[in-house]
Amino acid sequence: MRTEAAISRGAHGDFTIEDVDIDDPRPDELLVRLVATGVCHTDLLSRMAPPDGAPAVLGHEGAGVVESVGAEVDGFRAGDKVLLSYAHCGRCRRCAAGRPAYCAEFGALNSGGTRPDGSSTLSQAGAPVWSSFFGQSSFARHAIVSPRNAVVVSPDTDLVTAAPMGCGFQTGAGTVVNVMRPDPGSSLVVFGTGGVGVAAVMAARALDVETVVAVDLSEERRAVATKVGATATVDGAAPDVVERLRDLTGGGAGYVLDTTAVPSAIGNAFRALGPLGTLVLVGIGAPEIGLDTLDLIGSGKSVRGSIEGDSVSAELIPRLLAWQAAGRFPVDEVVTRFPFEHINHAVEVASGAVVKPVLTF
Repeated sequence: MRTEAAISRGAHGDFTIEDVDIDDPRPDELLVRLVATGVCHTDLLSRMAPPDGAPAVLGHEGAGVVESVGAEVDGFRAGDKVLLSYAHCGRCRRCAAGRPAYCAEFGALNSGGTRPDGSSTLSQAGAPVWSSFFGQSSFARHAIVSPRNAVVVSPDTDLVTAAPMGCGFQTGAGTVVNVMRPDPGSSLVVFGTGGVGVAAVMAARALDVETVVAVDLSEERRAVATKVGATATVDGAAPDVVERLRDLTGGGAGYVLDTTAVPSAIGNAFRALGPLGTLVLVGIGAPEIGLDTLDLIGSGKSVRGSIEGDSVSAELIPRLLAWQAAGRFPVDEVVTRFPFEHINHAVEVASGAVVKPVLTF
């Protein structure tokens, strides 16, 4: 079958909308017609993964409607609305233990560019296209996916505002819900208020965390963070950012999330922690950082990373949708819609005042 996709041919060129051929779903797969898909920083970083000049289809926050179901698939029907998330094998030790974000095959399944058997779901003129990104490659009008990375949602779900729950919103909110688990009287600081950061702010407020501080260089993004629940904001460029954060959190935060992957920001995040506080890193980009080990040991601080907010998508996504329905997760305030054909404009503004671009089909 023929469909349209946004093709990337390298880290620095524009996406181009082109026709591609997509396989029929195998017995253990689903064919999904995309209604929307989020644009995530990971999509842009990953443009350098395929061989330079090779056609690739990225996109990993897809939302759509099931068009056909493989004969071996249970729990899905044609016409179901679904949100798409990360791929996992479902059989390794960590998957079996309920930790699929740490699947032993995570790298190959999510950024290998093929199905597990090495085949591609997409082709052009008979030649394979780098695909199956996060098990979906949702920068296209159709996607072949595994039932393990699709979550059926209510027929009345707005798939446009819900699309980022498959990754960006899941990562931010999941880190708060699954990793930090703050109590209402605690304090939480978020460095970087893009899609991941604002989701963390919204989740913290949904859990009634008393003090939620957002740190960002952008005045516009700090204003959005305030609108969705931050009790205070701080300019990340302020020379006394750590002192301000300690004042706002009563001597140091109980929890800090860094989404920036900027070493200087991570250093400030660590110093803003109070004794026994926890810093969680989710941003990709800084392979090495330096920390004051005397402070780490003497204050009993913890530093750890998280993939996808340690989330089981089939559990967290319904919770986020319930919060949204109750007005406690106001994603409408942070999503900006762009027609699929305007993908390059969406990418261009994704690091500015637009917090979360979502492409619509």
